[in-house]
Amino acid sequence: MTPPLDKPDYWSQATQELAAADAVMAQLIALYPDVSLRTRGDAFHTLARSIVGQQISVKAADSIWSRLATCLGEVSSAAVLATDVDALRACGLTQRKVEYLSDLARHHVEGRLDPTAWLAWDDEAVIKELVSIRGIGRWTAEMFLIFYLARPNVLPLDDIGLIRGIAEHYHNGERKPRAELKQLAQLWQPWCSVATWYLWRSLDPVPVEY
Repeated sequence: MTPPLDKPDYWSQATQELAAADAVMAQLIALYPDVSLRTRGDAFHTLARSIVGQQISVKAADSIWSRLATCLGEVSSAAVLATDVDALRACGLTQRKVEYLSDLARHHVEGRLDPTAWLAWDDEAVIKELVSIRGIGRWTAEMFLIFYLARPNVLPLDDIGLIRGIAEHYHNGERKPRAELKQLAQLWQPWCSVATWYLWRSLDPVPVEY
C-alpha cells in the first residue's frame, strides 16, 4: 500500500508570504491554486523513491517507480531484500541503484533508520546522518527533509529542476552561478521548500512526489 499524502500545515501561510515577496512566485502560485507539496509518513518509502529519482527526469522516475511497485507488490524494505537483483534491474533500475536500495533496506530492517529521533534535529544534522548511508547524497537527503520531515526552508541547489526553473522564470533561460541562486532565494526565506516546489510544478505536468 502506498502511504497517504499530507499537506504541510504551513502551506497557506507560506504561499501568502511568498506571493507578497516575489512577483514571479505570485504568478506561479496563482497558476496552481489547488495543489501543494504532499508529504508521506514512511521514511523508507521517501528515501527509496528519492534513490530511484536520482539524476533522471520526474517522468522517467515515475515510470520506473510504477514498475517497481508492480514487481514488489508493496515497496517495503522486506520486499526489496526478498526480490532477485535481476527482477529489480528489469524495472529499469541501474545496478548501482539496486545496490543503494538494498543497502537502504538493510538499514531499515536492522533498525538503523529511525527518523523519529531526527524530528528535533536541524536540517544539516539530518543530512549528515543520512549521507552516512550508501547511495544517499546531499540531494537525496534534502528530498527527505522536504517530503518526509516537511522542513519548510530547504534549498536543494544541486537539483536540476530547481536550477532550470530559476533560469526559465527569472533569467530568460540563462543558468546562473550558485551564488546568484542563493541571493535570489533570500526573497523566499523562510519558505525555500515551497518556492522550490512551485518551480518544479511549473516544469512538470505531474507534481513531484518522493
